[in-house]
Amino acid sequence: MKRAEASAWTRWWNTLTGREADSGAQGERAAERFLRSERNFAVIARNWRSPKDRRDELDLVCRDGDVLVFVEVKARAATALVPGYYAVDKRKKEALRRACRAYLGALKEKPHTWRFDVVEVELPAERGPTPIVRHFENIPLLGRDFRL
Repeated sequence: MKRAEASAWTRWWNTLTGREADSGAQGERAAERFLRSERNFAVIARNWRSPKDRRDELDLVCRDGDVLVFVEVKARAATALVPGYYAVDKRKKEALRRACRAYLGALKEKPHTWRFDVVEVELPAERGPTPIVRHFENIPLLGRDFRL
């Protein structure tokens, strides 16, 4: 079986069996624990979806002091070929920009500053070991030309 076919089959199988959702939820829980305990973030929202387009989702919305932080969580198996950070591709970035714009537009009082972070969670092959969490701050997603 070719690599692309194997990868498509694996994605289909993981979606069908619920493994993808399980690892995503496990990664989001690990990221939230890390941000609360290690970075002192306050979590405002989890899995926030835009009312305009339900496909546009923000995994976590947090506060880091006075800064509003939009967090994309990428959970990967320890054996994954591509790290989670690099999985935020052009299409995903555009969906995240739309979701950030919708979230900020829905706020009555706009924050003075906001940023976008990626948290990569490396899930162990076995249940026992603790996941490895990597936090990438202030990723250039929103850009200087970002407007509400």
